[in-house]
Amino acid sequence: MNDKGVGAVFCLIAAILTGVRYISAAVFMSGVASWDRSLFLAGLEYVGPGLKTASVIALAAGILFLGLGVFRDLKGPDK
Repeated sequence: MNDKGVGAVFCLIAAILTGVRYISAAVFMSGVASWDRSLFLAGLEYVGPGLKTASVIALAAGILFLGLGVFRDLKGPDK
């Protein structure tokens, strides 16, 4: 797999982790009778910073690999 493919996979992982973070907070808050912004933010705090940190790291790696792949394509095969 080339660099652009690896970068795309890392970006996909970042998107999945971000979605899982919000879905986890929604599942945690499923027993609440009424929702508002502050309750959902409390649910996000309950999930913790781990998913957000992993998502940011995966996104940074994905952008790095995508940039490296594009740079190698622009540089050309003979250089």
